[in-house]
Amino acid sequence: LVDVGGGVGSTLNLIVSKYPHISGINFDMPHVVVDAPHYPAVKHVGGDMFDSVPSGQAIFMKWILHDWSDDHCLRLLKNCHKALPEKGKVIVVDTILPVAAETSPYARQGFHIDLLMLAYNPGGKERTEQEFRDLAKEVGFAGGVKPVCCVNGMWVMEFHK
Repeated sequence: LVDVGGGVGSTLNLIVSKYPHISGINFDMPHVVVDAPHYPAVKHVGGDMFDSVPSGQAIFMKWILHDWSDDHCLRLLKNCHKALPEKGKVIVVDTILPVAAETSPYARQGFHIDLLMLAYNPGGKERTEQEFRDLAKEVGFAGGVKPVCCVNGMWVMEFHK
């Protein structure tokens, strides 16, 4: 499992600790992973996700796509697509904005985060399910996007090759 934008690897460590049959690659900028602590079954790799992504059976990205414009997301997802085997998948954790106006606490949270992305990350935004599907289709994820579950307004989605 490759965690793209995994910081110092704490999320990946939680995953491989719970599922010891999985080994992980924590991938982030070199200046980030240089200070990452050692975790069993986690290898830290430095690089730029817009240039390439390490190969793996699956790729995990938590709160990454919302930081970037559609063009940047397409570059990143193309690199992920190249790094996966034939039946591989990208697992994305992010907000899915509702299409229709909604006032639930989770919808309000998503809209609030969307405004933060607008203010602090040029081109960054929260997306609707259709916007995620459009990105996946353009990159070549023929298996589409499958929303798996939602916890506290954060969706787990799978982009299938």
